[in-house]
Amino acid sequence: MADDFSSFWGPVTSTKDWCELNYVHSSYIAEFFNTISNVPCIILALIGLANALRQRFEKRFSVLHMSNIILSLGSMIYHATLGQMQQQCDETPMVWEMLLYIYIIYSPDWHYKTTMPTFLFLYGVVFAFLHSQIRFGIGFMLHYAVLCLLCIPRTYNYYIHTEDRSAKQLAKLYVATLLVGAVCWLCDRLFCKHISSWSFNPQGHALWHVLMGFNVYFANTFLMYCRAQQREWNPKIKHLLGFFPYVKIHKLKAQ
Repeated sequence: MADDFSSFWGPVTSTKDWCELNYVHSSYIAEFFNTISNVPCIILALIGLANALRQRFEKRFSVLHMSNIILSLGSMIYHATLGQMQQQCDETPMVWEMLLYIYIIYSPDWHYKTTMPTFLFLYGVVFAFLHSQIRFGIGFMLHYAVLCLLCIPRTYNYYIHTEDRSAKQLAKLYVATLLVGAVCWLCDRLFCKHISSWSFNPQGHALWHVLMGFNVYFANTFLMYCRAQQREWNPKIKHLLGFFPYVKIHKLKAQ
């Protein structure tokens, strides 16, 4: 939200300015809470990446966790500067990440193994080029929503064919964090004028970041469980420090 504070990065040039006063806590960080709220997302992605590497899951899951980290770093850069170019560092990885989810979710049933990754890669490259030249605005959000909706049918199919209660709980936590996060995002976006008059800003967009960090962590863990089931790796849901769920697998020696 625009204000009269001095800034290191110059005037706001991004198409979005969220409901947080700019440069209040530092002249180097435009939106302080919206920036630091990405840190939990990075930590959760690192936990998932460590588990994927330690148990030698397929490389697609390591790439997925790394894409979560890249997205969080891009979001930090964007909210710290509120620049138009930096906004692309946030939005372009969002689309790339969804293309990766589409690949992971649908690839086990895709008979032509090279067709899907080739198409998704070219799609991502073309989008990145177009996004660097055109300000999409509401078009970006609609495009991103469509990509998210494409993941629902197959993910639901995974859910109804999963018998393990702990794995099903991950899917439920995914939906819960998504819904609560969406409410936080919408309130921050739609009711900013009212919120600005309050003595305390609940930082709805920052809460969205934290909840989405848990959201993608639950989603990744659920997808890893489903993939391990497909590969007959005898997956079990365990908990790190009694809280963070992860997938424990047992591969046959031949695998």
